[in-house]
Amino acid sequence: MRLALTALVALAAAGAAAQDGVSQDGASVTEGDAPEEAESSTAAPIGPALLYTRELTNQDLAQRVRDDLASIGFADRGLIINAVQMPQDPAWIIERPDFSYAVQEAVDALAQAFRSVRRQFPDSAPARLNHISAKDGGYLRPHRSHQSGRDADIGLFYKGDRFPPRGAARERLIDPARNWALLRALITETDVQLILVDRSIQTVLHRFALSIGEDAAWLAQVFGQMVKHARSHRDHFHVRFYAPRSQELGRRLQPMLALLPGQNLTTYVVLAGNTLGRIAARYKTSVAAIRRANQMKRESLLRLGQHLIIPLRGACTICPLPPPLAIPPRLLPPEPPASVAQSWWGGINPELSTAE
Repeated sequence: MRLALTALVALAAAGAAAQDGVSQDGASVTEGDAPEEAESSTAAPIGPALLYTRELTNQDLAQRVRDDLASIGFADRGLIINAVQMPQDPAWIIERPDFSYAVQEAVDALAQAFRSVRRQFPDSAPARLNHISAKDGGYLRPHRSHQSGRDADIGLFYKGDRFPPRGAARERLIDPARNWALLRALITETDVQLILVDRSIQTVLHRFALSIGEDAAWLAQVFGQMVKHARSHRDHFHVRFYAPRSQELGRRLQPMLALLPGQNLTTYVVLAGNTLGRIAARYKTSVAAIRRANQMKRESLLRLGQHLIIPLRGACTICPLPPPLAIPPRLLPPEPPASVAQSWWGGINPELSTAE
């Protein structure tokens, strides 16, 4: 069963203080408020109403609302219900276990990609997994996303596993082979939605992929459609996964959140001219409830851009509801042409034989 609201707020406050540290390579484990992470402003309907949870009626959902795992809302405006924690494994290291909660599809996809790299490089140091989401999702300082259990920050592999000092030109120090293996596995073996990384890192990986014979047209799609530039992403990949069942359940459960007072929350970003009274009226809640949820004193002032947890008393009629979802086909490379050298394994070469 979920934690009480007070525990959720305490966790968020503790997480905000704890994230101001650095990872073991001396680089910040946070990426700042990158606008490229926003999902709620770009999502569009791409599928029919139900694809992944057709077997569940609305009555079934109402009975199971407290137990189903769901990704609520968007990556930058969302929550998680019944999140799972990324397990430990020799193929990866979890830098922040308290922020390693996700939906099941994301956990499975990360494990698949990490183990794929380990199979290719059995002597490699483990992959380094930083933030995914907090246990109940929601705002995770200082990220714009990481709210719905579908985003993960993965540290880069470096030559000789020697972590560079702060401020170093990382594109000169990364291990192209392992980083490309990880990127390729994410794209071809998982349902990845997007990958954010600085274009200086992209340049190195694109050049390496061409050098080992990857298809140039496919790489143009990879680095033109799937992998995108984002500032402050020179030391990690920011990966967002599709989670079809969890996302569809979240979309269907969102109107039922009033049945779960501890989960019936939304996040509001303070704008110019806002007051607690106006925000409370907008969401049909009370100023006292907002103060309690955010551990605010009576004399506390609102800050422009501040993220507030808003406890709701009923169904939220103005909370962003994601559109129906249909997962697109994976971006796979073309099959290599069957050459004579590949198809002839000895004996009479059928390409060179002549009729008697």
